[in-house]
Amino acid sequence: NLNPTKSPKTVEFALKHGYRHIDTAAAYDNEEEVGAGFKASEVPRSEIFLTSKLSSTHHAAADVEEAVGQSLSDLGTDYLDLYLIHWPIAFSEPADPKLRAPIDPADSGIHVVDAPVEETWEALEEVVAKGKVRSIGVSNFTREVSESLIKVANIRPAVNQVEAHPYLQQPSLLSWCEDQGINVTAYSPSGNNVYGFHKPLNDPVVVESVTPSRIEENFVDFQLPADAMDRIDVLDRNHRHNLPARLGVDIFGEVGREAAWKGRADWIAAQKK
Repeated sequence: NLNPTKSPKTVEFALKHGYRHIDTAAAYDNEEEVGAGFKASEVPRSEIFLTSKLSSTHHAAADVEEAVGQSLSDLGTDYLDLYLIHWPIAFSEPADPKLRAPIDPADSGIHVVDAPVEETWEALEEVVAKGKVRSIGVSNFTREVSESLIKVANIRPAVNQVEAHPYLQQPSLLSWCEDQGINVTAYSPSGNNVYGFHKPLNDPVVVESVTPSRIEENFVDFQLPADAMDRIDVLDRNHRHNLPARLGVDIFGEVGREAAWKGRADWIAAQKK
């Protein structure tokens, strides 16, 4: 989720210094810049694993291929290695295609609509069949939503990318995904990118860095001792840093509808101050 003005040089530097996985999304509004950095690096496309994500504004089955096509064009590639449904929630289609969070005129909150994720997934499977995407997966999906999807999917999700760190370890979800053959990748690992935390857990982490020095630091290899892992284990408190209260939807099934709507109302009120 890089700053667009810094993205080209950051991506170019990272690829030239050994990075081979780029994780981006249409919602980050920087795919053109990421594509420019990829091109400037002159690293062969075949050596790069490129991940992008479907925005909530394009969950309608008829909009999925268009969204994929836009990401391909912006990134300057003819295929994606992995494409994820960014969130298990749909927004209305905005008048401005660059608007990532359309406003509901009823209350000035985000305009959430009903678009069955199963239909979105079927459209993604068609994109895979056309060779535009090689693997598909999900992000921020609970076990319950994932189970419903798997029941109708012809292609099982390859990945579930979720928030995971010492304060939100989600062992039950991680264990279930492992049993289902779904790889889990973590964003916000350890809350502040404590490198190495993921390795003993055998779960890949999406590492974010912008400065050249930090990019190079990510290649430093070390292993936390067992007693350190034990101290991390007891920190779990099911605390989320990334909880989009403005949506008014209990995405993770943890707070209830009433609390979710209160969170939305509080967010709307805060924007007016």
